[in-house]
Amino acid sequence: MPKIVDHDERRREVLSAAGRVIVRDGIDAATTRAIAKEAGYSNGVLAHYFTDKDEILLSALRQSHQRIRARLTGKVTDAGGPGGSALAALRELLLDNLPLDDERARETRLEVSFWSRSLASERLAGVQRGEAGELRAAVRDLLGRARAAGELRNSAAPDSPAAHDPHTDELDDHAEHLLALMDGLSLHLLLYPERLTRADAERVMLRALDRL
Repeated sequence: MPKIVDHDERRREVLSAAGRVIVRDGIDAATTRAIAKEAGYSNGVLAHYFTDKDEILLSALRQSHQRIRARLTGKVTDAGGPGGSALAALRELLLDNLPLDDERARETRLEVSFWSRSLASERLAGVQRGEAGELRAAVRDLLGRARAAGELRNSAAPDSPAAHDPHTDELDDHAEHLLALMDGLSLHLLLYPERLTRADAERVMLRALDRL
């Protein structure tokens, strides 16, 4: 009787192996040979499921994003549901995107590994921009809901550019600030753990939200 192969599971195993190689050894070390060895398969198996190395890398990044999105959906829904608030949901979204535990640290290392490579690859950059756009839209939507519910202070000073520019919405500025803070804190946690602890990063983010 021929062996029954679960192709979806095998594909997931290859992508998980690719993620482990990238996180452990760096994206330049994630060759098809290294990924195949990590997964316990031959190069021929990888060629059966993926056309080239870039497709493996892109698929590994998308798999990580799908896992994060599924986790976030539950947290945000619970926080913003009956009895909750948009700001509480925003808090969960931003904190979940910080590497405050080992699982999220691995996810962040994987994400950051793609940044420099994306600068030289429009294909990778396109995926990054699409995913970043979804995250920004979620942050902006929660800020809008928080403002509609009266959860935000009137933060635009009368003499500020935002108060006089009809094309400027202060919530767009808030969204960019929070996302830049999230990326900066994530990178600093990975690069300077002796200077910035996970508790420090969480406190800084929560203070930024409190100022809203």
